[in-house]
Amino acid sequence: MSDTSVNECAILMLALGSEEAAEVFKYLGPKEVQKLGTAMTNIGNVSRDQIQTVLHSFIGETEGRVSLADSDEYIRSVLKKALGDDKAAHLIDRILQGNESAGIESLKWLDSASVAEMIRNEHPQIIATIMVHLERDHASEILNLLPERLRNDVMIRIATLEGVQPMAMRELNEVLTQLLSGGEITKKSSLGGVKAAADILNYMGGAIEASVLANIREHDAELAQKIQDQMFTFDNILDLDDRSVQLLLREVQSETLIIALKGTSQELKDLIFKNMSSRAAEALKEDLEAKGPVRLSEVEAEQKEILKVVRKLVDEGQIVLGGKGGEEGLVE
Repeated sequence: MSDTSVNECAILMLALGSEEAAEVFKYLGPKEVQKLGTAMTNIGNVSRDQIQTVLHSFIGETEGRVSLADSDEYIRSVLKKALGDDKAAHLIDRILQGNESAGIESLKWLDSASVAEMIRNEHPQIIATIMVHLERDHASEILNLLPERLRNDVMIRIATLEGVQPMAMRELNEVLTQLLSGGEITKKSSLGGVKAAADILNYMGGAIEASVLANIREHDAELAQKIQDQMFTFDNILDLDDRSVQLLLREVQSETLIIALKGTSQELKDLIFKNMSSRAAEALKEDLEAKGPVRLSEVEAEQKEILKVVRKLVDEGQIVLGGKGGEEGLVE
């Protein structure tokens, strides 16, 4: 989500009544709530044009500038109604006071840099255990911020982690207190493993992904191959059928697609063109030519966004899947 769209959502949330806004928050994930909540605290006066663009007919009677002040108490009220006192307390501390709190559940609501700083001195096995309990893209972002040697060690441990015994979970102490708060656990958690490692690597991309895979291959070639077999990279879009590609294109913004396709094979571009209307395909071809050289890091970032959409569609059962990596520079 761009900064512009986050700000527009923040204006909408502040303009809605707390009951309605709370209902919206219930359907958002931790990172979305944190992003939106932070944006809401930064919103001040909003022009009539901005409000009309965001709210359309909802605030047609608004004139001039509208003050959306005193938002702290409003945000507290909305988050508590949407998430309950416990979850809201962690997020309110993070957004309004900048406080950090312990526990796996709390980590899900923190930004990647804060989590990386918090766990960087823990044992690699503890870090691996924490990582498999987080969203894959969140875990990937955190691991990207850790030193290379530690990151490689953690990835090997994730890939070989068969589960987490209750006693091991208890030994994580405060870091895992929230995770264990749901009552006595009698079976080990079936987290970690090759699939978890592959999913996390999928979100890394580029040189870091290649470096981690190379290190794992050096440690255990068979394990590295198993991980690679489970990965889905941008080039693997070629393995999708036409219906799946069409579903994917409906979810991807045109600017993201233009940058993501820079430097890809003609075969992949042709697959994309084939699954668009002739007018849309021509427009995309023109935009690609007009765009000029783009940094590879930008290309990889947009490709990651598209891969997130692929993962979402897979999780929803709309498409079925099948996995690789890159370097810094300019691509034509």
